[in-house]
Amino acid sequence: MCFSGSELPQGASRVTLLHRTSHTRQRSDHYQSTMAAEEAGSRDPHVVLFPFLARGHIPAFLRLAGLLHELRPGIAVTLVSTARILDSISLPPTNPPIRLHALPFAPADHGLPPGADSLADLHVHQFITFFQASESLRPAFEAFVSGIRSPVCIVADAFFGWTADVARAHRAFHAVFLTGGAFGFAVFFSVWEHLPHRLAAGDEFPLSDFPTVVLHRTQIPRYMLAATGSDPWSAFFRRVIPLCRKTDAVLVNTVQELESSGLDMLRRTFGVQPWPIGPILAAPTTPSDSHDDAGIIRWLDAHPPRSVLYISFGSQNSINADQMTELALGLEASGRPFLWVLRPPLGLDAKDGFRPEWLPAGFEERTAGAKRGLLVRGWAPQMRILAHPSTGAFMSHCGWNSILESLCHGVPVIGWPLGAEQFFNAMLVVEWGVCVEVARGNMESSVVAMGAVADAVGTVMGETEKGGEMRRKAEVIARAMAAAWEGPRGSSAVSLEGFLGCVEI
Repeated sequence: MCFSGSELPQGASRVTLLHRTSHTRQRSDHYQSTMAAEEAGSRDPHVVLFPFLARGHIPAFLRLAGLLHELRPGIAVTLVSTARILDSISLPPTNPPIRLHALPFAPADHGLPPGADSLADLHVHQFITFFQASESLRPAFEAFVSGIRSPVCIVADAFFGWTADVARAHRAFHAVFLTGGAFGFAVFFSVWEHLPHRLAAGDEFPLSDFPTVVLHRTQIPRYMLAATGSDPWSAFFRRVIPLCRKTDAVLVNTVQELESSGLDMLRRTFGVQPWPIGPILAAPTTPSDSHDDAGIIRWLDAHPPRSVLYISFGSQNSINADQMTELALGLEASGRPFLWVLRPPLGLDAKDGFRPEWLPAGFEERTAGAKRGLLVRGWAPQMRILAHPSTGAFMSHCGWNSILESLCHGVPVIGWPLGAEQFFNAMLVVEWGVCVEVARGNMESSVVAMGAVADAVGTVMGETEKGGEMRRKAEVIARAMAAAWEGPRGSSAVSLEGFLGCVEI
C-alpha cells in the first residue's frame, strides 16, 4: 500500500442524523409542494439521491449532497426516502436547499412492525423481509423521476439496483453509491453470486471471481452459510447484482491510495469505472447538555492519553450472552480502562433495556469502583469518543463507517465482525496492519475466551512492538484519508470531479 497525506481538516462540512422533528416534516412538505412548479421552468441538472433505508447508509448520501452543492452551486439535489426517515435527518446548509421527496411505505403490509422504516427498527431475522419490502418502493420512485423535466442523474444505493432500469427508461445517468469499502463489497457480491462455501469440501476456499482471496467458513455470515441459491436471501441478491451491472458508474466511500486493489475488484464486478470519493463520514455530535454525554467526556478526561479501550458493536447487532460474559471477564483481566456501549444480547429487543444478569455478578460495580470501566446503555457519541486523546483502541464489529471513523483519528482496531461484509472489512484492516481480530460472529459456535480478549487488548494497547507498529500505521492511514480531500488535488476530490465530468454536470 502507498500512503501519504496530512492532518484531517476539522472544519469539513459533515452531516449528523438527529432525532425526528416536526420542523423537518414541514420542510419536506414544502419542498414537495413547490418542486413541480420549480421543475416546470427549469432545465438545470437535477441529481436524485436514493439511500437504502438503513442508519449507516443515509449520512454518506447526505454528505454527498453537500459536496455536490459545494462543487456545483445552484444544482438541484433531491434526497428520496420514506417520510419517517426524512423526518429524522438534519440537512446540511446549502443554497439552494437540498430538496426532500417522501415515498409511501407501509411496513405492516409486508409483515413487518408498523413504523419499521429502517433496519435499525428490526431484529436480524427480519432483515430479509425488509429487503424484499424495499422493492415495493419502485412504482412511486419511478413516478417521481418521470415528473422531473430537467436532465437527471440518479445516484442510488446498491440495494436499490432496480433504479438502473428506471434511469434507462427515462434516459437518465445512473450511478451506484457504495457506502462501504471496495474490497468488502466486491467479496460480498462474489460470495452471493457463487456461494463458494457450498462447493468446498474443507473450511477454506478461494473465490471464483478472485482466486487470490481465500475465505474461511467462520467468515461467512449465518444467512450466507444457510443459503442454497434458491432461498430468499440468494434470490434477492441475485436480482440486485445483475441490476447493478446496468449502472453507468460506481461511487465508493473509500480512498484510492488505500484500496487500489479493491477498486480493481469492483471494476471487474461491475464492468464500469469505480470512483473513490471517501472518506465520507457523519459529523461528530456537537457538545450537548445531555448529562450522559457530558459524563462520558468527563470520564475520558480523567484518563491518560491512549489508555482507554472503546467497545461498540454498532446499532443493529450484538454478541450472544455467553460471549458477553467472556468479554466482560477478559476486559477485567486485561486491567485496562474501557468504555463499553452495551446492547442486549443477540435475539433480545434493545427497547426492553439492559439487565444486570447479562454480565458477571458484580462486574459493573467492581470496574466502576476502580474507575476502570464505564458502561453506556444505548447510544454514545462515537465520533467524539474516537477523537478523544484518551481513546487508544476500538473493539468494533468492523462496519465500514466505524472503521473509517476509527482510522481517521489514528485509532487501531480490535476486530470482532458479526455479519454482512464486516468479516471482509476485518480481513482488509488486518492486512493493513491496524487490526487484531479477537473473534468472529455471534453464533452459538462462535467462541471467544476471556484470555483471548485480555491478550488482544494487551497486544494492541500495551507497549509492545506490534502495538506500536499498529499505532504508527493507523496514523499514516489517517493522514492518507485527510489528504484525499485536501484541496482540489486530493485523490477523492479529483475522483468526484471526474465523475461529475462523466455526468456532464
